[in-house]
Amino acid sequence: MAADLETQYDQIYRYCYFHLHERELSEDITQEAFLRYFSSGRRLDSVSALKYLYTIARNLCIDEYRKAGKQKERERREAASDEWACTGSEEERTLTNLAVRKALSEMNEEEQELLLLRYVNEVPPAVIGRLYGISRFAVYRKLRLAAEKFKDKLRKEGFDET
Repeated sequence: MAADLETQYDQIYRYCYFHLHERELSEDITQEAFLRYFSSGRRLDSVSALKYLYTIARNLCIDEYRKAGKQKERERREAASDEWACTGSEEERTLTNLAVRKALSEMNEEEQELLLLRYVNEVPPAVIGRLYGISRFAVYRKLRLAAEKFKDKLRKEGFDET
């Protein structure tokens, strides 16, 4: 685990930020997840450790939702910073961000989370399968369907695949 610690920290942070949309709170939750992992005394192989860290982070994010309430969560989503910005002019970045956010907001939470885990955090399908308690083949199927749905929504917004 030590060799991948920085990479795993970044992945858990992005996962928390995806759910909480607040930089400082995401950093706190990420640190708490690692503190709980290390204080548990468990020393697992890297795949099991990553699964355990995601489980801790997920539970901490759920606890935060409960504290904040639904209204505050909506406000965070609207006020999220430009973490997903792309290259190009300011206007293009803004339009792309709006289209991506709109497409993601029209997807269910599981689809959003699957896309984040696989394509942003590059978590292997086998680990995702363990997180969800499904086979990696089911993960591939769900990822394919979520990616197709996301692409369709972007096409409706006028973004073509290039």
